[in-house]
Amino acid sequence: MTIRRRLIPYWLLAPGALWLIVFFVVPMGFMAQQALESGSLLTGGFTFTWEWSNFPDSLSGNSEQIVRSFYYAGAATILALLISYPLAYAIAQQSGRWRLLLLFAVIAPFFTTYLIRTIAWKTILADQSPVIDVLQYVHLLPDDGRVLATSGAVIAGLTYNFLPFMILPIYASIERLDLRLIEAAKDLYSSSTQAFLRVTLPLTAPGIVAGVLLTFIPAFGDYVNATILGGTHQNMIGNKIQSLFLVERDYPEAAALSFLMMALILAVVVVYIRLAGTEAFMGEEEERA
Repeated sequence: MTIRRRLIPYWLLAPGALWLIVFFVVPMGFMAQQALESGSLLTGGFTFTWEWSNFPDSLSGNSEQIVRSFYYAGAATILALLISYPLAYAIAQQSGRWRLLLLFAVIAPFFTTYLIRTIAWKTILADQSPVIDVLQYVHLLPDDGRVLATSGAVIAGLTYNFLPFMILPIYASIERLDLRLIEAAKDLYSSSTQAFLRVTLPLTAPGIVAGVLLTFIPAFGDYVNATILGGTHQNMIGNKIQSLFLVERDYPEAAALSFLMMALILAVVVVYIRLAGTEAFMGEEEERA
C-alpha cells in the first residue's frame, strides 16, 4: 500500500510527461538532427553530416532582426505590464457578477483566432480609419502620418494579442492577497503608496514574473504581427525562420537558427529569474524591513 501511494504522483505526472515527450522532445530531436545536415532540395536532399557550421552561418546577417525582436517583445511586455497590473487589481476588487464579467472580457478575444484578431488590428490602424483621424485631430500624428507598417503598429499588435497572458497571472496573485496585511501596514502608519510598495507589490511578484515570461517569450518568436501590421522593414527573427522553412527551404539553417534563438531566450529567462525572481524580490524586501 505504501509503495502504491509513493507511485501516485508519478502516475499523475505520466500523461503530461508522455505529452511532452511525444510533442516536444521527439520533434526537438528531429530538429536537432536537421540542424546538423547539409545539402539542399535542388541537389538531392539533405544528409546528416554533423554540419556544425550551420549554427554560425544562421546568425550571419540576422543581427538586426534579433535586436528588433528583443525591442518589440520588450516594449510590448512593458506596455502589457503597465496596462495589466491596474486592470487586474481593479478586477480583483470587484465581487460577484462584475468580476466574472470582467474576467470574461479578458478572455473573450481567445474565442477568435489569433490571425483574425491581428487582421482586425490592420483595419483599425488603416490610414482611413477613425482611429487615425482622431490621432491626427489631437495632433498626436501628423496630417500625412500613418501608423500601419510601422514599429508602433507591430508593438501595439503584440501588446493586444498577449495582454491576457499578463493579466491572468497577475490577477491570480492579487486575488490571493490577504487584505489584512495591507490594513496592518496602514495601522502602522504606512501611506497607501508605502503599503503598495512594501506589501502589495512584493506579494504579487510571482504573478508579475509569470506574466512577463508568458508575454515576452511568445512575443519574441512571433512573426504574424510583423507580417500583417509591419512593413518590409519591420521583420522579426520569427519572420526569418518562417522564410527559411517555407520560402527558401533551407531546413538545416532554419533549424539551427531556431535552436540558437531558444538557447538565447532560455539564457534571458534564467538571468531575469535570477535578477527579478520571486525569491530575490522577497529577500530584498526582508532586508529593507
